[in-house]
Amino acid sequence: MNITFHGAAHTVTGSRHLISMNGCRMLLDCGLYQGHRKNAYERNLNFPFPPESIDAVVLSHAHIDHCGNLPNLVLQGFGGRIHATHATTHLTDIMTRDTGHILEYDVRFLNKKRARRGLPPVKPMYTIQDAERAAWHLQGHNYDQPFEPIPGVIARLIEAGHILGSAGELLELEEHGRKVRLMFSGDIGRLNMPLLRDPVLPDNIDYLIMECTYGDRIHQHPDKAYEELQAVVSRTVSRGGKVIIPSFAVGRTQTLVYYLHEMIKHSEIPRIPVFVDSPLAINVTDIFRQHTECFDTETIDFMRNDPHGEALGFDLLSYTRSVEESKAINRIKGPVIIISASGMAEAGRILHHLKNNIGNPKNTILITSWVAPHTLARRLVERDKRVRIFGEKYDVKAEVAKINGLSAHAGQDFLVRYAQAAKGRVRRIFLVHGEPGPAQALTEKLDEAGLHDVLYPELGQQVEI
Repeated sequence: MNITFHGAAHTVTGSRHLISMNGCRMLLDCGLYQGHRKNAYERNLNFPFPPESIDAVVLSHAHIDHCGNLPNLVLQGFGGRIHATHATTHLTDIMTRDTGHILEYDVRFLNKKRARRGLPPVKPMYTIQDAERAAWHLQGHNYDQPFEPIPGVIARLIEAGHILGSAGELLELEEHGRKVRLMFSGDIGRLNMPLLRDPVLPDNIDYLIMECTYGDRIHQHPDKAYEELQAVVSRTVSRGGKVIIPSFAVGRTQTLVYYLHEMIKHSEIPRIPVFVDSPLAINVTDIFRQHTECFDTETIDFMRNDPHGEALGFDLLSYTRSVEESKAINRIKGPVIIISASGMAEAGRILHHLKNNIGNPKNTILITSWVAPHTLARRLVERDKRVRIFGEKYDVKAEVAKINGLSAHAGQDFLVRYAQAAKGRVRRIFLVHGEPGPAQALTEKLDEAGLHDVLYPELGQQVEI
C-alpha cells in the first residue's frame, strides 16, 4: 500500500492525497489549487491520474481548497461515492455550486474580452450544473460511525473542530493480512473556539498525515479576540460610525455573529443593528442551524437560555438576501455593523459597502483573518492611503483595525500536542497543507518532542507504508 501526495504539498491549498491498495484507489480530499490563474487552471483541470480509476473519496471538510475540485473529478469520469459527515455533505453542495457560479461568471467576462481580440471562447472549469451532478455522489456519515469506502479500509470520521462538520479521517487499512492504522488530520481546529467542539486527538496510529499551516506561530487566546472585537465596536459607535467587516462565508461569519450576540445579550456593546449581507453566508448559516449536533456544550447551553433558542439569530440581526436589501443598508445614517463577503475584499457586496464608507473617519473597516498579498484587504491592512474599488480610487479615511485571534487553524503549540498524542506507536508523520517555513519550524519542534521521523513530501511524491 502507498500514499501519493497530489496536493497541499509545499503549499496550503489543493488538498489531495491518493491511497492505493488491494487494487483500488481512494482520494483523501479533492480541493481546488488556488494560485496564479493560468497555473491554477491547468493544475485543477488536469488530474495526475485518470479520474475514472478512483474508487472513492473521503472528504475532511467543505472548504474549497479541500472539496472544490470534486465537480471536475466527476465530470471527467469519477463514478464512486464521496464520503463525509452529514454537515460536510450539505456545505460541500452549496460551496461547489457557488464556485461553479463564479467560474461561469468569470468566463463570461473573459470571453467578452477574448471576442474583442478575435479569440475563440473558453469554457469554465466546471458549471453549477456540474456541481449539482457531483452532489449526487455525496454520502453522509455520523461522527465515529465505521464505513468501508474501498475493500480493506474501515474509516471513521473524527471531530476536527475546524469548521462545521470538519473531520479527521481514521483509516484501518488491511492488505495481504497486514494491518495499518493511518490518520489524516484534515485541517485541525483550536481549543475553546465558539460554536464547535474541540478537536479529538489521534490515538494508537501507525502513520499521521497532518496539516502544518501555522507550524511557526502560536495564536492568542480566543478571549483576547473577543475583547478586541468588543473594543472596536464600542469606540466606533461612540463616534457615531459604522463597522464594516469583510468576512469568509463559512466559519468566520458565524463566529462573529455568535460573539456579537453574546456581547449584546450581556450589554457589553450598545444595541445597534447588525447585518449579514452575503447570500452564501446566509445559506451556510442555515446549514449551521440544521446541524446543532456539531455544536459544543457551551453553545447548546447558550441556546437553551436564549429567548428564541438561537445562537445565530437575535432581534437586532438581519440577514439580507436581495440586492435591494443590501443597497438599503448603505442608506442607514446611524451606527451599524455590516458583515459581508468576501474575506479578502476582492469581490461581492463588501466592495459596495467599502466604497460607500471608506471615506468617513467615523467608520471602521475591521479585518478578522489572514489576507493574501495583492488583495484589497491586504492593502488596507498595510495602511495604503488610497485604494482602488471598482476601478476608481478612494481615500482611506476610515479607521482600519485588525483582529488576529479568530483563525480556525491550530497554532504551533496545539499542533505539537496533536502529534504527541500519537507518540509511542506512530512510525512516521507527513506534514502537508503548509508553506516551507512553518513546516520546518514545526519539524524542529516535533524533533524536540521526540518525534524524529517527519517527512514534508514533495508534490507527486509516493511513499510506501
